[in-house]
Amino acid sequence: MRSDFLAEAASKWYKPFMAKDAYLSPGDVDAARKRRLEAMQLQAIEGNPLSAEQVAMFEMFEREAWPHARRRAHILARVIPLAAE
Repeated sequence: MRSDFLAEAASKWYKPFMAKDAYLSPGDVDAARKRRLEAMQLQAIEGNPLSAEQVAMFEMFEREAWPHARRRAHILARVIPLAAE
């Protein structure tokens, strides 16, 4: 019951960021990619590397130039239902 509520709430919060006109500039995408690569190295050093699925998700964000708010909304929409279980 609670997971359904959280999934619905996450979905409603995520939809405004689905606008097709909201994209990062190429320079912003490059900066985000550099930060991701640095973060991935730190995660690996700490013994918690990203999975292939996680890397693919972040590469998709970069390829499609999603803005940071849309990225966060997408991740929250996937994580909140899992946390409610």
